[in-house]
Amino acid sequence: MSQPPRSATGSEEPAADEPLDEEASTNEPRHPPGPRGIPVFGSTLSVVRDPLSFAESARAYGDVVGYRAFGREFVAVFDPELVESVLVSRSDEFGKGGFEADFGEAVAPDGVAFTSGDQWARQRRFFQGSFTPARIDAYTNEMVSETLATVESWGDGDVIDLREATSTLTLDVLTQTLFDLEFDGERAETVSRAARTMNDFVEADVLALRSLLPSAIRTPTERRFDRAMDALTDLVDELVAERRRDAGSGTTDRDDLLSILATAEYPDGSRMTADEIRDQLVTFLFAGRETTALALTYALWLVADDSAVRTRLDDELDAVCGSRDPRAADRSALVVTEAVAREAMRLYPPVADLYREPYEPTTLGGYRVTPETTLQLFVYGIHRDERWWDDPDAFRPDRWLDADGQLATSADDRPEYAYFPFGGGPRHCLGMRFAMAELVLVLATILRRVEFERVTESIDPTFRVTLDPGEVRMRVRKR
Repeated sequence: MSQPPRSATGSEEPAADEPLDEEASTNEPRHPPGPRGIPVFGSTLSVVRDPLSFAESARAYGDVVGYRAFGREFVAVFDPELVESVLVSRSDEFGKGGFEADFGEAVAPDGVAFTSGDQWARQRRFFQGSFTPARIDAYTNEMVSETLATVESWGDGDVIDLREATSTLTLDVLTQTLFDLEFDGERAETVSRAARTMNDFVEADVLALRSLLPSAIRTPTERRFDRAMDALTDLVDELVAERRRDAGSGTTDRDDLLSILATAEYPDGSRMTADEIRDQLVTFLFAGRETTALALTYALWLVADDSAVRTRLDDELDAVCGSRDPRAADRSALVVTEAVAREAMRLYPPVADLYREPYEPTTLGGYRVTPETTLQLFVYGIHRDERWWDDPDAFRPDRWLDADGQLATSADDRPEYAYFPFGGGPRHCLGMRFAMAELVLVLATILRRVEFERVTESIDPTFRVTLDPGEVRMRVRKR
C-alpha cells in the first residue's frame, strides 16, 4: 500500500536518464522522466521487493519522477518547494491521493483524516476545540502516569520489545486522555484487538495485495480485520448510547473527545452518526497511537547508542525536573528532549510519504500531471537529502538548537518543507500539538528512570503506511 519509489534493482529499470515516455520536442509540458518497469506490472515488483530502495534510486531521475505500479501512475516529488506548492500555496488544486483514499475507505471512510470537501471542513472545525494548548496541558498528568505504570512494569535487566511496549503505552495514553474510557476486561480487549488488527492490516500490505488479487477474494488478515471492526462498531454504539444517556440525565459532565463526539451538534443541529463516531475513534486509534509509538521507539533506540546525547538529556532532566516527574509547565524548558524527538522524526518519519492527486490537469516542476496520477510526496527522502541537511544520515539533535541552546524557530539555510513529519497546509496533522507534548513528556519520564542497552543493533525499516522498524529489542537498566 503506502509503497514509495526506491531502488530500481535488476534489469527491469532503464538508465537513469531515460524518460518514462518519449515525446516529440514541443513547448508543451511533458510527462516526468522515470523508470519504465516491465510490461503490465510497471515497477510494482521493485516497489514490493524493496520500496525504500526503489524510492531512493528513483531520485536519480530528478525531483519529479514518474513511474507505474499497482495499476496506477505515480509521480514522486523530492523538492521541498514543490511539496509546499502541493500542500499549501496550491492546496485547493489537489485532493487526497489514491493510496490514502483506499486506506481510508478500508479503515475509516468517515474519519477526519480521510474525508474531503464540506464533510472534512465541518469535521475539522468540530475537532479544533479538543486540541487547544489548554486542553492538551490538561492531558499531561495522564500521559505521565500511564508512562510511569509502563516503566514500573519493567524489571532491571529485562529485555523488552520496545516497539510493542510503546504501542501499548500510546494506546493507554490515548484511551485515557481523549476518550476517558474506563474499560472492563471485555471492552479493553475489543479496543486492543481492533488496534492490533489495524497493525496486521498495514503490515500485510493488504491494499497493495488488492491490486493483484480478484476483488472477491478476502485474505485471512482482511477477515480478521472485518471481525475486529464489527466488534469495535458494536462497542462504539454502546459507548455513544451511554454518553448520550448520561448527558441527557445530567449525571455526568464529561469533556473528553468521545463525549464531545456523542453529544455535540453541528451548526445545523445535526449530530455525528454512529458510523462517523466509530470512524473518528478508529482514525485516532491509528494516527494517534501508531505514529507516536514509532517516534518514541526510534528516539529511544537512537539515544541508547549516543552517550553524549544521553548525558545532555540527563543534565537537562536534572535541571528542569530535579527529583520529581515532568509536568506541563516543563515542556518549554525540555529543549534537548524535544530536539531528540524532532531529530528522530527527521531520520525516521513515522509517515514516510504523503499522497495527493490533482483535480484537473496541471503542471508541477514543469511536468504535466493528470488527475489520474497520484503524487507521492517523499517525506523520508527529503528528510535525508544532503542538499538540505549536513551529514543527513547522522543522529544530531543539536541541529534543532540555536547558538543559545534554545529550540530554533526556523532555518534560513533550508526550505520550510525540508522537514514535514506532520504534513502541512490545511490538512496538517490535527493532533500535532498533542503528539509533540506526548513525545516530550513520555521521553522525559522514561529517561529519568531507565537507560536502555541495544539488543537489536541495527534496524531495517519497512515502508508501508508507516515506517515500521519491526521488533526492537532493548535491555532495561533501572536508574
